[in-house]
Amino acid sequence: MKDKLIVSLDLIDMSQIQALVEKLNERVLYYKIGAIPFTCFGPEIVAYLNQQGKKVMLDLKYHDIPNVVARACEGAIQMGADLITVHASGGFSMLEESVKAVLTGSGYENAGKPRLLGITVLTSIDEAYFSDLFGNIKRTLAEQVVFLAQLARSAGLDGVVASPREIVPIRQCCGDDFLIVTPGIRPAESGIAQDDQARTMTPKEAIQAGADYIVIGRPIVKAADPVAATEAILKEMEHGYRETT
Repeated sequence: MKDKLIVSLDLIDMSQIQALVEKLNERVLYYKIGAIPFTCFGPEIVAYLNQQGKKVMLDLKYHDIPNVVARACEGAIQMGADLITVHASGGFSMLEESVKAVLTGSGYENAGKPRLLGITVLTSIDEAYFSDLFGNIKRTLAEQVVFLAQLARSAGLDGVVASPREIVPIRQCCGDDFLIVTPGIRPAESGIAQDDQARTMTPKEAIQAGADYIVIGRPIVKAADPVAATEAILKEMEHGYRETT
């Protein structure tokens, strides 16, 4: 299960990041670098994780004109990212140019290329918030997520980032080979509140629903014992996997 767990390093202290990565050691392979650590440390944080033999989800959620996003994806490849995120709402042309950039930037070596993920609807947004933001869209929140997932697939992306609540309909529309990465994960016994997350599941529930990767930050990073918290999450994920096989 460690290959399905991505730990989000939303920290502003490099020594704290290094200490956490060292503690978690072989238990965690993937780490997510989002806006907070990248703003503080830039490519240095990606290089550090690469040096430690870790894989990096560079979650900068690119959303701009097609050429700008394509060039940013090329930069992400040069940094050593394994997963790269772009906003699916940027539209087909932006997504398609991103796919081309990833292919050319990795020399068309499909087996070794980074995987490109489309951000659907942020997990902090619930149905009421979605309605306030996009009242002109005649789709429910879940329908919008599936719509964006289908758009991402049609443009050639490898998968999407979506809440665990939309895993099943995405899988039904986009197939088993389409990656689904799910933040908004809250372990049953972590004692961590939902905070700003609106659409959540436990690790066990997300794995049972068919998530390829789950992203967890605060329940591990803020735990009194991050190692114990990680081991408990991996055990919960394993239980979910066994119950589906």
